[in-house]
Amino acid sequence: MTTSTINLNGFLAEARDATNAVLDEWCDRVRRDLPGDVGEAVAYSLSARGKRLRPALVLGVYRELGGDGDVVEIAAAVEVMHTYSLVHDDLPCMDDDDLRRGRSTTHREFGVTAAVEAGVAMVPLAARVLAAGCARLGLSEARLGKIGAELFHAAGASGMIGGQVLDLEAEGRPVSLDGLREIHRRKTGALITASAVIGAIAAGASPSRLEPVREYGREIGVAFQIADDVLDATATSQELGKTAGKDARQQKATFATLLGTEAAMAEAHDRIRRAIDHLGGGGIDSPLLCSLANFIVNRRS
Repeated sequence: MTTSTINLNGFLAEARDATNAVLDEWCDRVRRDLPGDVGEAVAYSLSARGKRLRPALVLGVYRELGGDGDVVEIAAAVEVMHTYSLVHDDLPCMDDDDLRRGRSTTHREFGVTAAVEAGVAMVPLAARVLAAGCARLGLSEARLGKIGAELFHAAGASGMIGGQVLDLEAEGRPVSLDGLREIHRRKTGALITASAVIGAIAAGASPSRLEPVREYGREIGVAFQIADDVLDATATSQELGKTAGKDARQQKATFATLLGTEAAMAEAHDRIRRAIDHLGGGGIDSPLLCSLANFIVNRRS
């Protein structure tokens, strides 16, 4: 059975369980390599059971574009990078949050210093996991280099870090809709885009298929943030596994506040349609990737 014929919930559970198993193995190594609070903080952060959507994107794109090896460790590397961003995003100097993935944030458990150091430690850890994953697949150094460039570019100044800076600067200030889109194209969208592209590169996709996948990733990345903004305004903390309503309390401009929830979700669904059109334009017929895109805007957490 191919992934195109597997139901979405089954695929997401498979991707989540496989990613968790790899991360649990790396948590054991981290505890040995980084004794004390920092190692425990890294392991605590990585062991929290999230959706693992970004690894699912890596896995889904890889398989749908013809990959037939074990890509899970590469997918787990993306999750390590994502988790680092969450640990730092929750810090008192950033969003100052107490709840993440249904439990206390890392700095609440281990203190701010250990949380900062744990986040920093996860960046080279992501590189280690990525290198191990590429070796497991037997990928060339050139392919490893391309995948690494995608991951670290997405995490850097033109991606997550740059988006976070723009987001902090915008607190309490009027932000245009285009400005908000730029913030989240970087802060949220860049790593989601990279997840899709990494799956394609690992599968050996040609440039004619790689670019439609990149455009697919860009559209679903923004759609993900729009849905997140609406959920922050409408869902409960228990549903989200993180503090609901914090955007309003921090006076952050969101898609929900600028557009209203109905218009915001209309834009999210329009971006999903465009994402799917990009796949079709590249000759990629994948019910799985279409279902993943729709899941992004229809989820409840």
